[in-house]
Amino acid sequence: MSEITIIGAGLVGSLQALYAAQAGFTVDVFERRPDIRLATLYQGRSINLALSDRGWKALQEVGLAEQVHEIAIPMYKRTMHDVSGPLRYQPYGSDGQAIYSVSRGALNRLLLEAADRTGKVRMHFEWRCSSVDFKQKELHFDAANSGQRTVKYGRVIGTDGAFSAIRQALMMNDRFDYHQFYIEHGYKELTIMPDEKGGFRMEKETLHIWPRKDFMLIALPNPGGSFTCTLFFQMEGPLSFASLDSDEKVMDFFNSTFPDIVPLMPDLAQQWTTNPASALVTIRCKPWNYKDEVLILGDAAHALVPFYGQGMNAGFEDCSLLNAALKSQGGDFSGLFSSYAANRQPDGVAISELALRNFIEMRDKTADPSFLLQKKIEARFSAAHPEKWQPLYSMVTFSHRPYSEALRRGELQDSIMKQVMNRPDIEQVWDAPEIESAILAAWESSPELH
Repeated sequence: MSEITIIGAGLVGSLQALYAAQAGFTVDVFERRPDIRLATLYQGRSINLALSDRGWKALQEVGLAEQVHEIAIPMYKRTMHDVSGPLRYQPYGSDGQAIYSVSRGALNRLLLEAADRTGKVRMHFEWRCSSVDFKQKELHFDAANSGQRTVKYGRVIGTDGAFSAIRQALMMNDRFDYHQFYIEHGYKELTIMPDEKGGFRMEKETLHIWPRKDFMLIALPNPGGSFTCTLFFQMEGPLSFASLDSDEKVMDFFNSTFPDIVPLMPDLAQQWTTNPASALVTIRCKPWNYKDEVLILGDAAHALVPFYGQGMNAGFEDCSLLNAALKSQGGDFSGLFSSYAANRQPDGVAISELALRNFIEMRDKTADPSFLLQKKIEARFSAAHPEKWQPLYSMVTFSHRPYSEALRRGELQDSIMKQVMNRPDIEQVWDAPEIESAILAAWESSPELH
């Protein structure tokens, strides 16, 4: 029996295994899927990941940041594509700040290999956890090559995703709160292949967005010159994945809605038919633990929609914070899972709420000149008073401020900006000293921001 058993060898599970092994623990990792390192093509969700400061911190702590930089592409801004052709730009931060496009499969392989190299991690693939017996401290598995198996555990960390078997077991306990809901939109992935010389067909170091009010298309760059495109679109309805049920309808839709992308994707109709549409779920629950014996992290604890690019970053931060707490206790688990879960759970709720709100911003507001002006005013004020004001996006993406604190401060700052944007002459005076003074006065009168 290992000291720590991890269920799920995805991004969060493999990172947590690495943390635990580096701390000196023996670790067993069980994963229901085959070993992705043996596959020629990555199987599973392949939405490109947007790696930002919270994720980079964890990778730095386990010594992998430099290797990940080699497979990541910086994106310094959003590039908004209008239906009629013009492009508009919005920087993500300041002073060269960027989020990074990275392949889920490539990053997962790197983490698994690093965990393997420690010599303290045993990997078990094609072992599906079917149930947990908390009283006997047993995990029950269906193993591909050996049938049903029972494994004793000391401590279990469940990192087995949105449909977690460990969370399912926790739900059988008294006073476990659980809330799951789907938005009306799903997603479908498409690919823009490199040009004839192997180069990028669009600007490389940017996240491309085609905002269309009720839906949107995004594109993230990949090493090798391709772009992974993701259409976030209604699953059902008059204009939806369900309604575009022929090549003709698909091509008519893209030619009228995303005309600049059609020439870049000559096999669009074939990709549309081949690639599935998948749903988007949000999960909120508590408590994340059973005593100091079982804990869930990542999507198992707080699955969220991908619109803030924080799913992986939040999961990596889970691991970083857990291991910082364990280190501060000198490796003693007494009270660790209980205190960690109670402290971290509000941040899981906050980032899931922020992700839902950011979908509206990305699909609708990024095409709104008034919204873009507000962001410009905020950026100007933040540059002049960085100790007082940090835009919400920067708090979430380029800081380590707790998500719940970022949400609270973001709402207060937004209430100030609404007053500023209500000025009828704001477009003419947005960069005047009086605007800066008005924001500063409102900030001074809001003690919650101090």
